[in-house]
Amino acid sequence: MTLLHDLEQTILSRKGSDPDTSWTAKLLSKGPEKCAEKFGEEAIEAIIEAVKDDKTGLASEGADVLYHFLVMLAARDVALDDVLQVLADRQGLSGVAEKAARPRT
Repeated sequence: MTLLHDLEQTILSRKGSDPDTSWTAKLLSKGPEKCAEKFGEEAIEAIIEAVKDDKTGLASEGADVLYHFLVMLAARDVALDDVLQVLADRQGLSGVAEKAARPRT
C-alpha cells in the first residue's frame, strides 16, 4: 500500500496549488462533484476495457481509476486509511452476510 499512500500524499500536497500547473490541483479546484464525475468516467472506461478483454488497456484505466478515486477522497477529506479500515473490518466476513448487515439507505 505504500505506493497508494505515496500517491495520496502527492494528491494532498496539490490541494491549493496552482491549477494551471497541476492536473490534480485543477481537478480539486472544480470541487468534489467534478472529482466524482471524473472518477465515474474513468470507471466506465475501465469497464469497457474489461469487456473488450484488453488487459493492457484495463491496467492503464485501472491506474486512472485508482488515481481519480484518491482525488475524490481528497476532495471530501476522506483518508485512504479510512477506506482501508472498512476493508479490514469486513475481512473474514461472508460477502453475502456483510452486505445484508449494512444499513439500508
